[in-house]
Amino acid sequence: MGNGTNGPLSGAVIAVAGAGGPAGRAALLRLAEAGATVVGADNDPQRLSEAVDAARYASGGATVTGDTVDLLDLQSTRDWAAHIEKDFGRVDGLVHLVGGWRGSETFTKTSLDDWDFLELLLVKTVQHTSLAFHEALQRSERGRYVLISAAGASKPTAGNAAYSAAKAAAEAWTLAMADYFRKAGGAEGPTSAATILVVKALVHDAMRAERPNAKFAGFTDVKDLAEAIEGVWSKPAAEVNGNRLWLTEKP
Repeated sequence: MGNGTNGPLSGAVIAVAGAGGPAGRAALLRLAEAGATVVGADNDPQRLSEAVDAARYASGGATVTGDTVDLLDLQSTRDWAAHIEKDFGRVDGLVHLVGGWRGSETFTKTSLDDWDFLELLLVKTVQHTSLAFHEALQRSERGRYVLISAAGASKPTAGNAAYSAAKAAAEAWTLAMADYFRKAGGAEGPTSAATILVVKALVHDAMRAERPNAKFAGFTDVKDLAEAIEGVWSKPAAEVNGNRLWLTEKP
């Protein structure tokens, strides 16, 4: 574990929304090790401070901070983006890891309450982070907005109508932002990018420990996801902007 001062993301300032979950923890750590200054947000202050402390400790003193932000409130999200740019002088990335899942046994048993819940968690938060951060990301010479999505958005199953529809809406919203970056780049092509990383589902060490006999076939380990997130910055903006990067088999 180096201190990341000469890492591939040295000097970059990257915000991580949903930093307190297992995927968020892995992303904070990986980005800090790559040399980035990382600012995490989560609605659970306890989970957030544990994630920030773990990343700070493991990355050997990289700058990792956390803010308790209500991403369901547009003004709070805008204030968060503004304060990151004011404190660190720039914003080079927003990684959107706000997750949540509700499903039903069958299509017929779908509860629209699940949709109301998932629409807030998986769509509203994307609307707010993208609207709050897009201008700062466009100002960066390596700005990246990274949405983590699910294969189900492209091939929904009967019991996952609400989840898949919310993920598909978040993808469409992100692709609209990608078009903004494309247009802003003009003839030269985009300098910043909005991109989608697609997984089937995520798995982490605690899940494996709880279910030692489970195969988790096609699942993406949060460490591999974190590596893929870091990799988005090493590819040219034009290559990743408006594209889905599949980390699982395409349906």
